[in-house]
Amino acid sequence: MDSKRLDLNLLVTLEALLEEQNVTKAAARLHLSQPAVSAQLSRLRDTFDDPLLIPAQRGMTPTAKAIELLDPLRRALDDVRAAVATHRTFDPAKAELIVAIACTDYMQAALVKPLMVELRQRAPGVRVALRNLDASQVEAQMLRGDVDLAFMTPQTAPPGLRSRHLLDDRYVLIGRRHHPQLREGISVEALAGLEHVIVSPRGGGFVTPVDSALAALGHRRNVVLSAASFLFVPEIVAQSDFVALVPERLVLDRTDRLTLVDCPFPVEGLTIAMVWHERNHGHSGQRWVRETVVSLAGSGTHRRD
Repeated sequence: MDSKRLDLNLLVTLEALLEEQNVTKAAARLHLSQPAVSAQLSRLRDTFDDPLLIPAQRGMTPTAKAIELLDPLRRALDDVRAAVATHRTFDPAKAELIVAIACTDYMQAALVKPLMVELRQRAPGVRVALRNLDASQVEAQMLRGDVDLAFMTPQTAPPGLRSRHLLDDRYVLIGRRHHPQLREGISVEALAGLEHVIVSPRGGGFVTPVDSALAALGHRRNVVLSAASFLFVPEIVAQSDFVALVPERLVLDRTDRLTLVDCPFPVEGLTIAMVWHERNHGHSGQRWVRETVVSLAGSGTHRRD
């Protein structure tokens, strides 16, 4: 192979083909036509003297040589991307960038919402694509470039990714404004007697670790609603006599409709980290977004009066 005549764009196409294993998907990812990618695949086969990808029932199957090429190819292209990004000045007022963020509904409300307000003011050309967080898929999604940032608990973050502590939050007890039984200093017995809403992300669960803590104190709460999302909970609580334990950041801006009180027994809080792939670490735009997220996470740690 004559490396002096090697077109770098061919290697970018090869990376996309090997990761997608489908000419149509690779073409869409590269913003090229399918015939153009097919033509580049033909040139790549000549360059490496190997079929590289063999037609299969669904998509294409990489050859043994292609599998050997994938990891060193990724590393080499990531180094090139990082080198270019490091020396590129990012002007948030003028730049255009799409940032894909994977997170839970809680983080969408607590952090992505203020992030979007900040971006519209300081970086109107930066757009955000939200994805539901699937901790088991985050590393693969970042490797493919489908996700740039993830907000998740440190315990679930893949060890191969970079991470930074974002925030700590605690759980507070919420009810509607002027709830007849909800007040600061409520007893455990009185709390257990109220009608509770809980969040079960997988759906249908009526027990959480809070119930184990209550059982250790000799009490059992009355769970009347199991919700699949935290975002639904403040609304139903504000319009009923239900109560719920929710992360404090979720409701700090809703004290006009909700009463917030401390839980009368210890409840473990939660810690959130920001996670990203090495391939985005040196990108000046991605770095600016990460720094903005950190700043917003820090500014939101104030407590209610």
